[in-house]
This record gives sequence, structure tokens and C-alpha cells, in this order.
Amino acid sequence: MSALIAIHDLRVQHAKTTVLEIKHLEIERGRVTALVGPNGAGKTTLLLTLARLLKPADGAILFDGQPLESISKLDYRRRIGMVMQDSLLLDCSVFDNVALGLRFRGIPGPETGRRVDEWLGRLNISTLCTRKATQLSGGEAQRVALARALVLQPTLLLLDEPFRSLDEAAHTGLLADLKTLLPQTHTTTVFATHSTKDVRELADEKIALKSGQLGE
Repeated sequence: MSALIAIHDLRVQHAKTTVLEIKHLEIERGRVTALVGPNGAGKTTLLLTLARLLKPADGAILFDGQPLESISKLDYRRRIGMVMQDSLLLDCSVFDNVALGLRFRGIPGPETGRRVDEWLGRLNISTLCTRKATQLSGGEAQRVALARALVLQPTLLLLDEPFRSLDEAAHTGLLADLKTLLPQTHTTTVFATHSTKDVRELADEKIALKSGQLGE
């Protein structure tokens, strides 16, 4: 197994204060990695840095062996998917939400329809296809957000506390589905969580953060 992501001497600052400092870290290709730690540990900061939404002050991140800054932002963002704690859906149908990224990429209509239908089915939300996003429960909305990310066949999937706002039944159901789906897709996945259950059920690896540094 080779590393998809390699981090060396990374330092991220906010208002000139260092909020994340990692000397060396590798994230293995095709594995599901959990980021754990208390609030303020740096989990979201690391995810946003990997998404290129935060720019490091120092250090290097290699993605598939290439320095991240040598890859155009457009090309890189086409290789990653990200789902936040809030689903951030548009005020349109479930189908149109999931199809959005494919349409931006110029994927032909029949192929877009096939791929959207596939992921609505795999995440058990086919019956919601024509429903407006504003009419969804929290669990349904999070499934739509995941379908919107996974339909793009990302090399890297970043999930920031994806289960935190869900009730127990929705949490358990979605966790079980992802436990099946992610190994099938071989998508390298990094997710932040406070839940030992999530780590135990879903993760192949665990990275602990504390006060912006690697912990135990």
C-alpha cells in the first residue's frame, strides 16, 4: 500500500498564530482514516488544508507523489470530494443536487443520469429523486450530500463530522452503508469524528490530533 498523501513540516496559521503543525504524516491510498481529537485539536483545519481551502504557511503536501502546489486548483478539486457537517444543498431537487458536479464537468446527459441514479440507489435515496432539498430530514440531506460527492468518483473524500447532526437511527444507518460502500469504491477517505463508534466501525487507520499537533 502506498501513500496518497504525504505531509512534511506542515504549519498552518490563523491571524499569525500557528493552529496546525505536523512534522510528518502519510495517508494510505484506498484506506479510511479517522481524525480524532477534542474541539480545537485541528481536525477541520487539516481537512480544509487538504482541500486547498487553507494555505499553509510552511511545509509540503504531496498528492499522489506530486507537490500539491504543482497541481492546478481546478484539476485538484476535480479529484476530491468534500462533505461538511451541514449538507449545504441547493434549493432544487435531489436529482439536480447530485447531478450538479457532473454537469459542471460537461458529462453528457445520459451518463449523468445513469451515474446519479446509481448513487441514489447505492445510498438508498432513489425515492427522494424529485423531492426538493428543503423538504429532507437531516439524515436524508446528508445522504444526498454524500451522493453528490461520490458520484464524481473522487480520488480523495474528505468528511468533516459527517454524522454529528444526525439522530441515532440516521447515524447508525448511514454508518452501516458507508462501511459497505467505501471499500467497494476504494476511495481514500479522511473523516473527522468525536465518536469512538465511528472509528471502530468505519476506520482502517486513526490519526489523533491535540492542540494542532499529532497526539496519541
